[in-house]
Amino acid sequence: MAQISTPPGIELSTATHTFLDQPQQLFIDGTWTNAASGETFDTINPATGELLARVPLADASDVDQAVAAARAALAGKWGQINGEQRAQQLWRIADLLDANVDHLAEIETLDNGKPFRVSRYDVIFAARHFRYYAGWAGKLEGSTVPVSIPNQFVYTRREPMGVVGLIIPWNFPLLMAAWKLAPALAAGNTTILKPAEQTPLSALRLGVLLQEAGLPDGVVNIVTGPGLPTGAAITEHMDVDKVAFTGSTAIGRKVMAAAANSNLKRISLELGGKSPNVIFADADITNAAKGAAWAVFSTAGQECVAGSRLFVERAVYDQVLDGLTLQAERIRVGNGFDKVHVGPIITETQLDRVMSYIESGKASGAQVVSGGERLGDELANGYFLRPTIFAHEDDSLDIVREEIFGPVVAVTPFDDWDELVSRANTTEYGLAAGVWTRDVAKAHRFAHAVQAGTVWINGYGLFDAAAPFGGYKQSGFGREMGKEALELYTQVKTVWVGV
Repeated sequence: MAQISTPPGIELSTATHTFLDQPQQLFIDGTWTNAASGETFDTINPATGELLARVPLADASDVDQAVAAARAALAGKWGQINGEQRAQQLWRIADLLDANVDHLAEIETLDNGKPFRVSRYDVIFAARHFRYYAGWAGKLEGSTVPVSIPNQFVYTRREPMGVVGLIIPWNFPLLMAAWKLAPALAAGNTTILKPAEQTPLSALRLGVLLQEAGLPDGVVNIVTGPGLPTGAAITEHMDVDKVAFTGSTAIGRKVMAAAANSNLKRISLELGGKSPNVIFADADITNAAKGAAWAVFSTAGQECVAGSRLFVERAVYDQVLDGLTLQAERIRVGNGFDKVHVGPIITETQLDRVMSYIESGKASGAQVVSGGERLGDELANGYFLRPTIFAHEDDSLDIVREEIFGPVVAVTPFDDWDELVSRANTTEYGLAAGVWTRDVAKAHRFAHAVQAGTVWINGYGLFDAAAPFGGYKQSGFGREMGKEALELYTQVKTVWVGV
């Protein structure tokens, strides 16, 4: 039986206790099964350091079975149904997510650590993604093409990629599974879903709901384990047609290499970021400081879009730094089931990594304005860190150049437009950016100048199923969400007809 500690007065649902008390298994071809090797790994509650469950460690043989099941489903019933029927399946999945929102949010908070209210939003948004792509399932149109050759009728059709591997990160486990699963299924693909080894539980619980929704066997297969051997077995598999990956840029390069060295499978990558967030002197400084705090400290900074490079026009630099510090010191950090704003770092290893960057920043001469300490006392068994603010004027520092993936922001002044644009774009990443100003023309001018896939003006971190999301440069390629995501999961066939 799992040992689960919660704050006083917090009781988990019977459904959550039942789920955690049962053996965790892989989901392959509609059947729950142990890993072929019998090996397992532990998933830990980052708020307490306690064991939540032992989860099967899938290897290449398990992935082979999952791929074979997906291939058979593609050739079978799933491959024969039309878009309207796929839409009905997606709607049922969304309804089941809504019906189990609190239970799923409990699992997510236990396994990931984020505040329960945030986990609950994630489940609700996951359901919205399935409904959004249900609307697209029957609208995957081709086109007719005028050609110069006489007596030819030419048309195109969109067809599914085939068997698709979906590799999910640990910061938004269920939500990002929905980001990938919903368009993949709407387009008629079959899938192998691999959640992050740090947060496998919500994906396994989702498998139960997929069965309840009546999804045919083999359409979604769920295998758990780390990048090696589990993820590599998917990316290197000769019968996987496409891989969609979200994670670090370093691992993204390995996914690309595996695709090139196997069957030239299609890939889409949503990778790291070191996003610039800009506050001009004419901004609403109070709101900008508050927005800048949540741009980097929400989810304990464990977001690829985190606004971790904050550029402030020099005339208001001290004012913004004071406002940002005030916001940071108001943030309540703690167990996600308590009344807190921010939960723990995902693992002790990741906490140590973040702390090493903080020590590097100090050693390099950056000024620690606030935070930078691990929290102890009643939180000592978890992986908690105070939101950390550095002030600097040196863009060569590691804390400025490298993705930390923790609640750490580097704040720097700027003096003019050309300097700002040059410094904002001097990074290998290009995932997101933010700008705060009352000048609409200036805002659009910056949005056009910055090299980033998403730009927020007078806000930060907003997402919707209808709005495409993805990166420039080494933040990856391909767009998730919106109609653009359907391009990741379909291929175009051209048909010539002599008339």
